[in-house]
Amino acid sequence: MGVTRPEPVPQAPSVPSAAHAASAHAGTPAQGAPAPQRGSFLHDLRIVWAERDFRHLLSTRLISQTGDGIFTAAVGTYVFFNKSFFPDPAAGAAAFAVLYGPYSLIGPFAGVFIDRWSRRQILTYSALLRSVFVVLTAGLMAAGNTSVPLYVAVLLVLGVNRFFLSALSAALPHVVAGDKLVMGNSVSPTLGGTLAAVGGIVGLGVNAATGDTERGAAITLLVAGACYVAASLVARTMPRDLLGPVREPGRAAPGRLLSELGAVAVGLVNGVRYVIRRRGPATALAATGGNRFFYGILFLISILLYRNYFYAGVKPSVAESHYGYLVGAVAVGYFCAALVTPPVTRRVTKPAYIALMLAASALLVGILGSTFSQVAFIVMGFCLGLAGQAIAISATTILQEQVADDYRGRAFSYYDMMFNITFAAAALISAPFMPRSGHSPALIAAVAIGFGVVAVAYWLTGRRSQ
Repeated sequence: MGVTRPEPVPQAPSVPSAAHAASAHAGTPAQGAPAPQRGSFLHDLRIVWAERDFRHLLSTRLISQTGDGIFTAAVGTYVFFNKSFFPDPAAGAAAFAVLYGPYSLIGPFAGVFIDRWSRRQILTYSALLRSVFVVLTAGLMAAGNTSVPLYVAVLLVLGVNRFFLSALSAALPHVVAGDKLVMGNSVSPTLGGTLAAVGGIVGLGVNAATGDTERGAAITLLVAGACYVAASLVARTMPRDLLGPVREPGRAAPGRLLSELGAVAVGLVNGVRYVIRRRGPATALAATGGNRFFYGILFLISILLYRNYFYAGVKPSVAESHYGYLVGAVAVGYFCAALVTPPVTRRVTKPAYIALMLAASALLVGILGSTFSQVAFIVMGFCLGLAGQAIAISATTILQEQVADDYRGRAFSYYDMMFNITFAAAALISAPFMPRSGHSPALIAAVAIGFGVVAVAYWLTGRRSQ
């Protein structure tokens, strides 16, 4: 199945340095303050779009995340839809580990630098730096490299992207009024994730049009690089000091860099203890990780099915084009979750909604997945995209509501890690049991049962925190 990455929402710049350094991704109104009433997604979009500076920042995000989708598609097609070789589960597991593992581990420490440097400058120059690394990656792909240098180049692109995304999140409170921040929090990640999915579809199309060769993957990467250059140019239209960081009068300047990084590490450990003692946030994180783990297994299965089972023996471009339909279905489901979740969670509790989405995922996988039909997989992709994003929205809201302000940033760092690392772990753990064709009724059954177990476990533990 296609995958998009929902982002936690940004935190207002009132968090102490150590906590803020651990978080470029979280936040809501201060602890104890009533949360603003949310309207529909389109209503929220109309309100925040009226802010000129928000439009510039959002445009920077959307252009860049379109490039992210194209970049991910280029790497994925190079590994899985290259006519020079047939992929196997081990190659998929390695690609997942590179794309999703290290990417999250550096996230909590990015805030230390984002609290020191102009965020507008970070957006401008990190986007340009990514375009340089993309050109390097494209050169390696064009040469047919599939070894360590290629993985290093991909990691460089993703590492710089972590700073870019964190800076976007930290900058949001500087371009949206405080009473509209929750709206901006909803609109930005949802549209960003949707455009990343659209970029993925565009990337698949470009790669198919250029012949599904090493050269085609390199050209697709260069299109992503052009998006990063465009994002840099848009970021440059904002005043240099618009996005902070703002040093409050009398507030001490940042300490020594190594000391601050050490403080972040200590703060993360303390934050783990804090979250574990609170059933609501802890179970929401566990549910997120369980959902992503079993979704990750399905993601790898779907790629292998389209490449080596549904379209075995035909041109990779045919398999790739049909896989694009699945990616599109997931993207539509992802977007629909933003429309459906607010009204539903006004009628049922968020823990009940999460448990319901997990249970529905179990039924869908058990009924539709076992058919190994392309139409069934497209329907399943839409539903799992909706369910996954509904769980993400609900889980992040639980963290916002039940975690104290001083710990909220760290809680969202754990969310980021849980979201990505469990996804990569799913491929690594399932690869030894997965056939090259991806056709495994036993694994499909295991995933369906797994979703069901997570649903029941979450319901039994999470409802006690309501």
